[in-house]
Amino acid sequence: MKAFLARIPYPVLIPGALLLGLAPFYPQPHAVEKIRMLVAGSLHQPIDIFDLLMHLSPVLLLMCKWLVERFAGRGDAAR
Repeated sequence: MKAFLARIPYPVLIPGALLLGLAPFYPQPHAVEKIRMLVAGSLHQPIDIFDLLMHLSPVLLLMCKWLVERFAGRGDAAR
């Protein structure tokens, strides 16, 4: 997983996370709408769950890449 994340450059990942995470911009982003549905307990349709995962996937990849780079090597110092 580290190698996969290392191959994705930040200049590609950040705009992708912003564009796909916030699309469509008007009236409200799909991710916001789907998260509200999730909190309300009305996110039941498989297409809605897939849509939420699709819109949040670049954001999750960005977070994973940052966390892996941030905490890389910390396990070596404890040994």
